[in-house]
This record gives sequence, structure tokens and C-alpha cells, in this order.
Amino acid sequence: MSANRVGRYENAFEVAEWHRPLPAGTRCEPIKLATPDRAISHGWLYSRGAEDTVVCLMHPRANFSRHYAVPGLVEAGFAVLCQNSRWLNNDATLIHERVLLDVAEGVKLARSRFSRVVLLGNSGGGSLYTFYLSQALAPSGARLRELPWGEPLDLDKFELPAADAMAYVAAHPGEGHYLLHAIDPSLVEEGNPLSCDAELDLYEPANGFAPPPQSSAYSAEFLARYRAAQAARVARIDAIARTRLAAKAAARERAAKSGAAADRRAATVTDFMLLYRTDADPRYVDLSLDPSRRDYGSLWGRRPDIINYGAVGFSRVVSPEAWLSTWSGNTSRAEIAQTGARMTLPALVIQYDGDNAIFPSDTDLIAGSLASKDVTRRVVPGDHYGFPAEKGRDGAIEEVVAWLRRKG
Repeated sequence: MSANRVGRYENAFEVAEWHRPLPAGTRCEPIKLATPDRAISHGWLYSRGAEDTVVCLMHPRANFSRHYAVPGLVEAGFAVLCQNSRWLNNDATLIHERVLLDVAEGVKLARSRFSRVVLLGNSGGGSLYTFYLSQALAPSGARLRELPWGEPLDLDKFELPAADAMAYVAAHPGEGHYLLHAIDPSLVEEGNPLSCDAELDLYEPANGFAPPPQSSAYSAEFLARYRAAQAARVARIDAIARTRLAAKAAARERAAKSGAAADRRAATVTDFMLLYRTDADPRYVDLSLDPSRRDYGSLWGRRPDIINYGAVGFSRVVSPEAWLSTWSGNTSRAEIAQTGARMTLPALVIQYDGDNAIFPSDTDLIAGSLASKDVTRRVVPGDHYGFPAEKGRDGAIEEVVAWLRRKG
């Protein structure tokens, strides 16, 4: 690796793609999935014919069309439906509740062609699929009826077919949970990327930071203040988002009465938020916290102290609606701690032992939140994307295949 490169991977754009070819005879059928709310999701069905089980893969925004699980699952005799949401590569306006309608179309297709449908939640797909199942398995009349800011969306009006089982591979408990632990609380002025409270700066040596190869070491007192300040910053952004949405709602009311162009524009505009510095979880650099076999650094790279100030990161440009639906640890409903209570299907939970994004306590939270009476847990070597592939990815898929056969 170049001494000047801080990124973790040679090409970060292909980390979720398969590392070995498809088995001979594999067919790929591209599928357009139209939703009842007039959106389009896309799928790719991989099979060799005569399969009775299909494994579905999807992420809220990432490209899963060539997911690394496909070759091994197809070789083992399972069909695979890879699906991309309407918000491919775009979380700036991503509304999780609406993505559930994309998931529903994929499950409907799977149900129409196969006798057994299994959801495989990888990374953000874990919280997405669990959110979906919490609504699909909800008692009559108990589904969500509005978005987090009060806009109507009655999920009882839509067909949300359930699956038969659910597997988790390097899944996280939810985007909001993730960001609540990764956002930098030392930023004191939203909109000013360099504003900093030195007493809360994770990357300040006086607070315990050390660059690689040595691990940082933070006091319990600092960590308590740091976590409380992270929660305070998320709450502050919540308030900003709600203020902007309230202004938009007020403009709609004015426009309905006045018809004035200025009011119509104010009622239509999306006032995006710029959220700087979201790569600052102490566990990235203090390897004694939530210990595992991971190395130094975050999901994005080996120098989060540098990456934190750069362009790469989650939730950097986001609408108020997307913030409240997807990224806020206070208001996002796509949180397994909440949705797992309705996930009663047989479940497999696989953790990579060197994951730089999902820590052992996260996987414990997932497994402990599920209402399923049939939860199998496994740990395999690898980082978040299952590298090195021969031990990580292949090992994880072998566990999935063995579990599917036992449950078949």
C-alpha cells in the first residue's frame, strides 16, 4: 500500500462484488420492479434452474447487483435475487419507510417463483430487512401510518409478503445506531468543518489519541463525556431538521392561501444539511474497546483522523427527511433494537471477527433483539467485507449454505 494512501482497499468501489466467477450454467435475468408509489427498483435473478429456494440480497443504497455471496450460493443449489433500491448510491434523500415498498416487490417476485424465500441482510441490508419484516409480520392494523416527521404513509395499504427465514452477515443494528457512535461531537458549529472543542477531540493526543501502529487509549471519563456529546450533537441535528421541515410546512400553508410564487418555492425547496466529520468512533483507534481481531482504523481506512475531515463518510449531505428517517439515532425506525421484536423467523447471525465497522457488541445487540426462538450464531475470520476472501467470504457463505440445508 502506498505510504500516502489512507484508504483501506485497493478499489473501494468493488468491495461488495464477487471475487470468483459464477458457476458454469448460471443464468442472470435482469428484472424491473415497479412499486405502488410509482418508483422503480431493479433486480438480477441468478439461477441454474430447478431451485426451490431463493436467497434475496438488498441494501438501502449500495449496489448489490454482483454481491460476493452469489457464486457460492448458486453453486450450492440456491437461486439468488440481488436487488438495488430506488436510492442506489444516494442516501441524501433516502426514506427507509419507502424503501420497504421496494423490498416488498422483490419478495413478491421471489414468492411467485420459489417455494422458500430467505432474506440475507449484509451490512445495511440487515437493518433494512428486519425493518421490513417488522412491518410484514405486524398484526392487522399495527403497521406504521406516517413518516417520522408526521407525513402520512400508511403501510397497511400495501402488500408486504413475509419471508421464511433471515440470515445476517456483518449486519449493523441500523444507520442511526451506527452514526450515533461515529459522529464527531467535537464539532461545535454545524456548517463549519474546522470548528472544534479540543476537550472532546478524539484525535487529540492530550485526550489519549495515538496514530498507527500503536493503539489509542482513552479514559473512562473521556469516553463518558464523548458519548454524551455525540448524543447531544445528534439531538441538535434533529432540531435543525425539524425546524427546516416546519418552515417548509408553514410555506405550504401560505402557498395554499396566497398562491404566491415565493411561497410555492419555499414549500417545494429541499434545504439540504451538510454534516461534517462522521468518522470518529473511539473503537476505530482504541483497540481495547469492544475488543476483536480487527486492525487499526475505520471502515473507510487506516487513518480515520484524516478521513474524518475529508469528503468520504456517511450522511455528509442529507435532506431533513432523510436524516430523520435514516441517520438519526433518535428517530430512525430502521433500528433492530426496535424492529427485532417482530422478527420471529429462524435466524442465522454471522459476525466477521476483524470487522472495522460492526463490533461484537453490535452483533450481540442484533442477536439479543430478535424475537425468533431459533437463532444460530457463527463467527468467521475477516473484515467488514469478508477479506481475506478465502477465509472470510467463503467461510461465511459455507455457514449460510449449511444453515439453509439444515433448515430446508
